[in-house]
Amino acid sequence: GEIYVMDSDGTNQTRLTNNSAYDYDPKWSPGGAKIAFHTDRDGSPGSAALEVYVMDSDGSNPIRLTNNPASDYGAAWSPDGSKILFSSNRNGNFEVYVMNADGSNKINLTNNPAHEGGGHDWSPDGTKIVFSSNRDGAFNIYVMDADGSNQTRLADTVAEDLSPDWGPPGT
Repeated sequence: GEIYVMDSDGTNQTRLTNNSAYDYDPKWSPGGAKIAFHTDRDGSPGSAALEVYVMDSDGSNPIRLTNNPASDYGAAWSPDGSKILFSSNRNGNFEVYVMNADGSNKINLTNNPAHEGGGHDWSPDGTKIVFSSNRDGAFNIYVMDADGSNQTRLADTVAEDLSPDWGPPGT
């Protein structure tokens, strides 16, 4: 799988990545100068390990931000572009992490023995993070402060609630 960019009418399709790995789930940085994505290009053949990369919006200068034998995926830029959320199972189970946009200072925000992730996103003002967790049985939607504090369940259903996103303007 490769990453392409095109005009909103479908014209000017341009390939940004070109390798035998799967490069996918691209996310534009605020302002559009960079694109974060995850890939299996660094894993051994047959490995499911994913890493988070960032590249310039024209596909140049790809930089590996995570380097771990576990899977790191699901990049989400903070509204100011200074931080990136991602999910990782580097400590045994999937958790929501945050790092600086250059890949430094990786912090486990959820730190719970359950599976966390299933989609995560910043609030438009960057003060909150929404995510899914199965810490109470089925996957439910939670919100926390950007530093990982005040984790609160928003939905309490027996169904699987995954991949939350903020509606404009953060409601």
